[in-house]
Amino acid sequence: MSPRDFKPGQSPYNNRAECWVIRLLQQLVNSLTTVFLNHSTTSLCIDPSSDQQASRSFMMGSDVEMYSKNTNGNANVEATAFPVSSNPDKSPEYNDPERDAVFGARKEGEVDYRSVGMLKSIVLMVKLTIALGVLAMPQVLLEVGAVPGVIIIIVISLLTTWSGRVIGTFKANHPEVYSLDGVGYVLAGNWGREVFSFAYALFMICLCGSGFITTSLAFNAITDHAACTVVWAVVAAVVTFAFASLQTLNKVSILGWIGFFSILSAILIITVAVGVEDRPEAAPSTGPWDKDIHAFNSEASFLGGMGAVSTTVFAYCGTPAFFNVIGEMRQPKRFNQALFASQGLCTALYITIGVVVYYYCGQYISNPALGSAGIIIKKVSYGIALPGLFVGCILYTHVGAKMLFVRLLRGSDHLTGTSFIHWSVWLGTVGMSVAIAFILAESIPFFGDFVSLVGATLGTFLCLITPALMWLHDNWALHKERTSIGFRSRIALSVFTLLAGVFIVITGTWSSVLSIKDSYADGSVGSAFSCADNSN
Repeated sequence: MSPRDFKPGQSPYNNRAECWVIRLLQQLVNSLTTVFLNHSTTSLCIDPSSDQQASRSFMMGSDVEMYSKNTNGNANVEATAFPVSSNPDKSPEYNDPERDAVFGARKEGEVDYRSVGMLKSIVLMVKLTIALGVLAMPQVLLEVGAVPGVIIIIVISLLTTWSGRVIGTFKANHPEVYSLDGVGYVLAGNWGREVFSFAYALFMICLCGSGFITTSLAFNAITDHAACTVVWAVVAAVVTFAFASLQTLNKVSILGWIGFFSILSAILIITVAVGVEDRPEAAPSTGPWDKDIHAFNSEASFLGGMGAVSTTVFAYCGTPAFFNVIGEMRQPKRFNQALFASQGLCTALYITIGVVVYYYCGQYISNPALGSAGIIIKKVSYGIALPGLFVGCILYTHVGAKMLFVRLLRGSDHLTGTSFIHWSVWLGTVGMSVAIAFILAESIPFFGDFVSLVGATLGTFLCLITPALMWLHDNWALHKERTSIGFRSRIALSVFTLLAGVFIVITGTWSSVLSIKDSYADGSVGSAFSCADNSN
């Protein structure tokens, strides 16, 4: 088969392992020269079966390329533009379910990535969202009061739902985009690709590392610190690597069901328990006790309030990973239905557990909230939540590693084929992600505050600022032609979300830095790779 016979998105090169290695090295060199010198080199590996030699500039992670013939019969290589549809706000619709702009045509015996149904999509998006943030919702209400706390949750929910809606339309307009690296390329070219790749990978790694810490906390609570805390983190890392290595989100979604019902059951247990217990665990064990609850907390500080906003944004931080979900949906046109269902369910859970636990515990809320109802309930709730904590780590690792995997193998048959190279690259990216997450989680003594800092910066940037930039990129050119109130209001919403995101980044970073400073001042910062019990 010659290069002229290849369809869009396919590589004209042979599939021999030695040729693939040459291309991989060529990708690395060409990526660096493209970024720093704005220059592409010629591919060193040519399909020997072609009558005419076809050269190709192969940039690491390059998006779909179109092949055509010139007047001499030679193969021309032209990178596709990122088309904007005539109606940028329409729901994503893909006319050819058998061919994908990222993974190519479906073939018998190869990995079928686009196999996630709607119900599984809902479960994946819910689990990506509520893995960790739900346990901090009572603290949001404690900081600012019940009414402002609920308003913050609803507003952030609406903004992130709009962000998810933008992800759907952006994917429809740019079907060759799989994850945030492609978004960066659309918005800012090669530099954008590298910046967004780093930001997304680091964010998912930090979320996974935070999951390792929470999982070790759960084991310590269940076993009364029967082993060194690092040992429990190692257990979490091993389990995460084993199950995050499943190739498709369709397979991982089976774990998503387990994780969803696990977290939901633990939430219901703690919600009921705080209502029937005589007093919360942190309250005085004997004698009278006062419960201090407020509709509006008049003593709340500005930084405390912005910290509550950052915490809520962090609770919805799964939004950027929705690109991975829609990219592997069997029917992407149903993405909006899955989005609205998942966001509605998450918001209902956040408000319910936040209001109920805050009402019954007042200022004696434990953080995470699963420790608010006594030792026995704490053990039971953490035991039931444990599978959900594992699944959270698995999902964050999977979607982050999948972005790197697709970048490395895109355009080759190894992306969907089950070759040695396919498995080596996939297991390598998953293993690297798990290892970095474990090292960061155990080596940074103030990792909890560090995750808050990352959430305030990268989380807000990816959840709010980036979708606003995406919408403006696809629609700003039409602002002179489309003067309807609806279109103008969407422009205003995009600008508001962009400015609000910048404001949250600044204030959230300020709050996180002060928290780190206070932790050092009061001596609460531990040591690296500490065996100390973190469940107290």
